[in-house]
Amino acid sequence: MNHYQRAYRGRGHKSLYHKIDFRQKEKDIYRRIITIEYDPNRNAYICLIHYGDGEKIYILHRIGAIIGDTIVSGTKVPIKMGNALPLSVV
Repeated sequence: MNHYQRAYRGRGHKSLYHKIDFRQKEKDIYRRIITIEYDPNRNAYICLIHYGDGEKIYILHRIGAIIGDTIVSGTKVPIKMGNALPLSVV
């Protein structure tokens, strides 16, 4: 076996990654959880979120969040499961 054969060995199957919105930059905009899916590349569950304007994104699933829940991120949002507040407010 020469070095060329070794270079092309064991690459495995190409995997597709869902793009996750970790920052949730849009503040004070309500979003609704549409689906909860398992992402095998991350070994975690992710949620498909629909914004009011029709945009769709994925976020990491938070324990206790269910399909149909409305979540919001910002500084003056109620403290409830799924909502995101900055640490300076809490």
